[in-house]
Amino acid sequence: MLLGKSACVLTRRACTSRAVVTVRRYCCQKSPQKLRVTEALSSQELGANIKIKGWVRSIRSQKELLFLHVNDGSSLQSLQVVASSELNVRGLTYGSAVEISGDLVKSPHKKQNVELQATHIQVVGECNPVDFPFKIKERHGLEYIRQFPHLRCRTNTFSSLLRIRSEATSAIQSFFKENNFVHIHTPVITSNDCEGAGELFQVEPAGREESPDEENTGFFDVPAFLTVSGQLHLEVMAGAFPRVYTFGPTFRAENSQSRRHLAEFYMVEAEISFTQSLEDLMMVMENLFKSATECVLARCPEDVELFHKYVAPGTRESLDVMLKNRFKVITYTEAIDILNCSSQNFAFKTEWGCDLQTEHEKYLVKHCGNMPLFVINYPYDLKPFYARDNEDQPCHTAAAVDLLVPGVGELCGGTLREERLELLRARLAHAGLEDAYQWYLELRKFGSVPHGGFGMGFERYLQCILGVENIKDVIPFPRFSHSCVL
Repeated sequence: MLLGKSACVLTRRACTSRAVVTVRRYCCQKSPQKLRVTEALSSQELGANIKIKGWVRSIRSQKELLFLHVNDGSSLQSLQVVASSELNVRGLTYGSAVEISGDLVKSPHKKQNVELQATHIQVVGECNPVDFPFKIKERHGLEYIRQFPHLRCRTNTFSSLLRIRSEATSAIQSFFKENNFVHIHTPVITSNDCEGAGELFQVEPAGREESPDEENTGFFDVPAFLTVSGQLHLEVMAGAFPRVYTFGPTFRAENSQSRRHLAEFYMVEAEISFTQSLEDLMMVMENLFKSATECVLARCPEDVELFHKYVAPGTRESLDVMLKNRFKVITYTEAIDILNCSSQNFAFKTEWGCDLQTEHEKYLVKHCGNMPLFVINYPYDLKPFYARDNEDQPCHTAAAVDLLVPGVGELCGGTLREERLELLRARLAHAGLEDAYQWYLELRKFGSVPHGGFGMGFERYLQCILGVENIKDVIPFPRFSHSCVL
């Protein structure tokens, strides 16, 4: 066979105590197979000629050999690349983007099965490691990398978070599909405030002069807002489908910069028809939590381990207990009794009729063995107009349920919906909302059925399973008061 310069293969052989490089050149080789790093790491085709594209996570140069670790976001683990020092091209630094071709061979090192012996290295995008805010072989904390929302996806910690977030999204979608829920795309712009909290972002046109007809009515003819919940729209759909859900962004104009609050976050919301039982809702909540978590642990073991080892040690053991045991259930009245018997001094009141605050929720979870805890039957006056009246005396309660989890507090909140037309009309009239919600009353007139639903904060779910304290560290681009970067 004639020798040519079209391709080369690197091999390493022992020569006294130093590894040296021999270059064998062949012509007429096939085009390299394009692989993701995770595919290359798990490949059994030793000797295959492949091409990878990614970013340099580490670089070490010796007299005759060059060692790189390259990552493309497909896994936490990087692929080691071994090359002749002749291939140490200009611009090849920590953080640079590269395309590398070569042969996949068995690695002599115990920590990796394969490595890439490079025959060609091309720098696609240069990176000045002096100016780059993340330094090689340095572990950066979540608070530090939060300062660089445009670059933090390049760190191991945040790239792991994004892979986990992606798998959790897929797992949640799969759970609902397997349980015969229909996915509904509820609107982001709405004229309803289903929570009644008033913490709304109003939607108005910008940079456009109103026409005379719009001067008094606005673009939509009615006040419009970014949604705080897709619940009411799901209730519409629950009149035609027994099980529906939505999964999308929601918005709250709460002026808070705490570790718990975002102005934009994602909610998983479900509505179930033909039910008069909080137990039905609690079963779906518990099964959703366990199913999604088991999928994430199975599909992202290395990424989850990074958080459980370096961010929140002990979280994995806590998760295993949650997954193996049934969640506990207490009433709101029992919760108040537990708080009032506590020796802890709470900042907020613990009288019957007061809403549970985060400090109360975390105490209750701890009191019940650091297990997820359902609290049911809240005071009627604490809940929105749509919550079903239990018509109980002397305590007047609504058929409502919150799921409290370790480290977070409230994760899910739901209610049975008031399907009795006259009771609902009286509640709306008392709140001065009867005119605005005539359409909602009509849902009870035409083929109405008992139904209920709940919402789960997706970012709070990620906080719970990973042990992350600040909610800003589990969303790609956090928005909160006085901060909307990018």
